Amino acid sequence: MDFTFSEEQETIRELAREILEAEAPIERVKAAERTEHWLDDALWAHCAEANLLGIAIPKAHGGMGMGFGELCVLLEEVGRSCAPGPWFATLLTAALPIAEFGSEAQKAAWLPGIAAGNAILTAALDDANSADPLRPATRAEANGDGFVLNGSKYAVPFVGRAAAILVPAVTADGIAVFLVPTDAPGLQAEGRVTTTGEPLYELSLDGVAVEAAAKLPADGTAILSWLRPRLQAGVAVQHVGVSDRAIKITAEYTTERKQFGVPVGSFQAVQHRQADSFVDLHAMRWTAWHAAWRLAAGLDAEREAWVAKWWTADGGARIANACVHLHGGLGADVDYPIHRHFYWSKALELTAGSAGATLAALGRNMAELGRTEEVGMAGIVA
Repeated sequence: MDFTFSEEQETIRELAREILEAEAPIERVKAAERTEHWLDDALWAHCAEANLLGIAIPKAHGGMGMGFGELCVLLEEVGRSCAPGPWFATLLTAALPIAEFGSEAQKAAWLPGIAAGNAILTAALDDANSADPLRPATRAEANGDGFVLNGSKYAVPFVGRAAAILVPAVTADGIAVFLVPTDAPGLQAEGRVTTTGEPLYELSLDGVAVEAAAKLPADGTAILSWLRPRLQAGVAVQHVGVSDRAIKITAEYTTERKQFGVPVGSFQAVQHRQADSFVDLHAMRWTAWHAAWRLAAGLDAEREAWVAKWWTADGGARIANACVHLHGGLGADVDYPIHRHFYWSKALELTAGSAGATLAALGRNMAELGRTEEVGMAGIVA
């Protein structure tokens, strides 16, 4: 396999980095963090103008017609800048399943708006009454020409700005995924601000009626099984960007900061922690892009995604802690950039499963299905 970026991917990376460096300087990021919806509208509009929001959206619906690999290139650059926005909520958990599994009417209704930056969507993947994302407790009962949804979801991003939410629910025929308008009667949302400043919402669906056309036509279990490794790989790739930039900020600081007349970076203990972080980062990058590459190539990557998510959650936590510690008291200064990478790292560590939960899920999968020699490159089988 060859993880070298293609010419198109290099172009995407250069364009994304150029825009994010110009449009997401530290003061703009701070301002966006303080907004009600955790979004810099000007940056989002600029990315739409550059068609970055439509990277993985088909050309027929206003996008660039690329794929998951190119979207991951963008997500890594977003991680480097820690720029607030519905990168996962809209571009990954909403646009990707609609493009892959939605009806032609659903694609036409939502994908052009996402690509143009006019439509923000999100997905409610965590069920308050079920620990298994593939077995939601929320129910959808047939009612005339539509369905009525009842249940609760938690940690749903960008509900305050979203026009619609993808909601998995159990029907009489199995699991289905519905596009629920955020203004639907019976839908209530309560937001709570997290340490990054991002509001996450608890949803209550109490007799929420939707039309039959709101249901994605594909089997819900297939949609969720397809989406889960892509979310895990996307989170892992973004975590690589967050950690990479944190290490660079720390290296610059330890080179410039002096004690006893010499840079603190010349102290052996500091060098050891920086070297450990460097090793962790390479393991994170390799496993994250291995999973992303397989998914982009249309190959099975369920275990590779779990491995990538575990490495980035575990290694990313060590890097975040080391970078803050190596800054001494400055690491606690919220006006200094390193704390933001620490917060983002902690949030990504817990998104789509913590390190412990991910390792347990991988273990259960291996116990149930046994070894598969094809997974050897992911580090599971020697």
